[in-house]
Amino acid sequence: MARWDPGTEDRLRQAALDLFTERGYDDVTVTQIAERAGITRRSYFRYFPDKREVLFAGAEQLPLAITEAVLASAEQSPPAIALDAARRVGALLVERVDRTAERRAVIASSPELQERERTKAAAITTALCDALVERGAAVDEARLVARLVAVCFQEALERWIDTGVDFESCLDLVVASVRSAAEVFPPQVSP
Repeated sequence: MARWDPGTEDRLRQAALDLFTERGYDDVTVTQIAERAGITRRSYFRYFPDKREVLFAGAEQLPLAITEAVLASAEQSPPAIALDAARRVGALLVERVDRTAERRAVIASSPELQERERTKAAAITTALCDALVERGAAVDEARLVARLVAVCFQEALERWIDTGVDFESCLDLVVASVRSAAEVFPPQVSP
């Protein structure tokens, strides 16, 4: 018999999200999550270091996935490489997550969780930038492209949650909006 039940982590995520939705994030304890999932409080900590991380399980894999996608891209320009990576990672992500609207509502209800979400987004941006530099992009260009594409990635995920439209279409719409918004900048004037 396995020491840990392979389904326990999923039960903990479901129990936590149920409780956070019912009672609010701040009014739920690790003990309550563990009990709802049918395990002890002590066993909970075998899976997650605290109640916050139950909502972010797997997030640590995103920067690595982004890096691998950038390095594997057949595209040549930094913006095309970064968008290709965002497209591929986003498509995989939406296949693997569920109850996204509920999760987003819980995160929006807590400054602590919002900060954790920003930390996750910063890690994605850093991974994009570092991988672009590894592919030969100049640091300044890589940083700007990474920031823009990370914003597009996040906005596409938000639109996917809101509409249920496939992620790729959401990303295409966001990129088109960014291109349109960039037109408000006047053309470069030579000194």
